[in-house]
Amino acid sequence: MPEAASVQATVGDSEFDRDTAVTLREPGVYDVDLSAGWTIISAVNGGYLLSVLGRALADALPHDDPFTISAHYLTASQPGPAVVRTDVVRAGRTLSTGQASLFQYDDEGREVERIRVLASYGDLDTLPGDVRTTAKPPEIPPIEQCFGPQDALLPVPGSSAIADRLLLKLDPATLGWALGAPSGKGEMRAWFGLADGRDADPLSLLLAVDALPPTAFEMDVMGWVPTVELTVHVRCRPAPGPLRVSITTRNLAGGFLEEDAEVWDGSDRLVAQSRQLARVRLSD
Repeated sequence: MPEAASVQATVGDSEFDRDTAVTLREPGVYDVDLSAGWTIISAVNGGYLLSVLGRALADALPHDDPFTISAHYLTASQPGPAVVRTDVVRAGRTLSTGQASLFQYDDEGREVERIRVLASYGDLDTLPGDVRTTAKPPEIPPIEQCFGPQDALLPVPGSSAIADRLLLKLDPATLGWALGAPSGKGEMRAWFGLADGRDADPLSLLLAVDALPPTAFEMDVMGWVPTVELTVHVRCRPAPGPLRVSITTRNLAGGFLEEDAEVWDGSDRLVAQSRQLARVRLSD
């Protein structure tokens, strides 16, 4: 098990909550300050951004929990002020659907749309407890046998500020890229949590699916792997404690790859799934 934070943060009182906070300006419009603390290489992390929009939609819709959320990343977001505009598409008894877009200003003062999201929300606590699945938790060594950024084994070029905010311990079997010997397999597995000890909730699951190094690294492709589209399914409320995240890629072609992620909690429940399409920059 991971080492506990000296003073454990709680849901609602954590750096993650402060940095994803939205301020209602008028109905459907929220002001946001995107934190530089969630950048990787040269961009704001896509999972963090999705959590920001997810929080705005949780406020705008009559339900609190994201069940499914799909985002198209249109332009690269930068740390600093942003505006989220939401629209309630349908407010139902058990499911509500909304859309949201995040905007910033470019160097010429023009408003630019960064991300557009469509999502359905509900109440995870009302779902039946029956589970019928062939899915199995990933086999990851104990956390004491895994390695993270603090172990100086993850040489990611550029900013890696996000690493200071995460408890991330990678399976050594998916760390060949850090040792100069990538396996060639599109696999990445890790223990995941927030560095301040805050337990996971449905909104932080939107971060968890996009917080590991890209699977492209193990396929001997280094550098920025920007997300084009990301869809997340939240399946149940996670139990307290660290999560296990497994990401796989089966097809890198035409300069794009898919990443399929599963997130498991300590009670061996599959709490979230995702698929994203990302662009890779192949060397000539």
